[in-house]
Amino acid sequence: MIALLEFKGVDIGLFEGRSHLWPSREFKHLDKQAEKLRRKLADRGMKAADIYLQTAPEFVSLAANHPDPRRRKKAREWFLQTLDFAVACDCRHVSALPGVPFAEEESAAKSLGRCVEELAWRCEQAKARKLVFGIEAHVGSIVPRPAQVLKLLEKVPGLTLTLDYTHFTRVGIPDAQIEPLVRHASHFHARGARKGRLQTSFKENAIDYRRVLAAMRASGYRGKLGIEYVWIDWEHCNEVDNVSETILFRDFFRSLAA
Repeated sequence: MIALLEFKGVDIGLFEGRSHLWPSREFKHLDKQAEKLRRKLADRGMKAADIYLQTAPEFVSLAANHPDPRRRKKAREWFLQTLDFAVACDCRHVSALPGVPFAEEESAAKSLGRCVEELAWRCEQAKARKLVFGIEAHVGSIVPRPAQVLKLLEKVPGLTLTLDYTHFTRVGIPDAQIEPLVRHASHFHARGARKGRLQTSFKENAIDYRRVLAAMRASGYRGKLGIEYVWIDWEHCNEVDNVSETILFRDFFRSLAA
């Protein structure tokens, strides 16, 4: 269906427990499964634009900055395997979640400090494989607001963003406050959103994507722009027709490119 919609690339989610491809299954025969995916995409005239690791159905149990060193070790192992998977299926970009605050166990500064250490390590590992690594600052993450994201980026050289305005729009943050993040983006997610809704229709969308694309051009953005409609119960992301909305956004972005 993605190929029929005339897209040349597709983001691949390695989401444990809730996607077509689970890390725990794919990594058992990593090279074989990555090559299988590469062939499937090539047969349809597509390439993997991003390999996105999520280590659990929620954000906490295997967060990159989890206080438990055994859990951090598991998260690191899966991250390394994700890098190998990306290389094997001929993808040059990898995404992951940044981490979360562990407010009941420790101070915010300690959670952030461990997050910085872990993300710096991930940047080094990705760079060694000539891959680009980006984090998605999301609802519920350790960096839920643009100013916090910028501070984290200052602390982790080489870290980039898989940027999604909708996580900020959902809590009422205007485009102008999100825009400084564009110059740090290496990958981009686009869909409709408004205050109170992480995902909504093209008609109800409150993000000025004309302005977003202008900011991308001004910053010299060279990454991919993906349309990211998802069908899950979380955050009301099952209240629009994903195929129809994807087509509307596809045609809108095509008109701007023209």
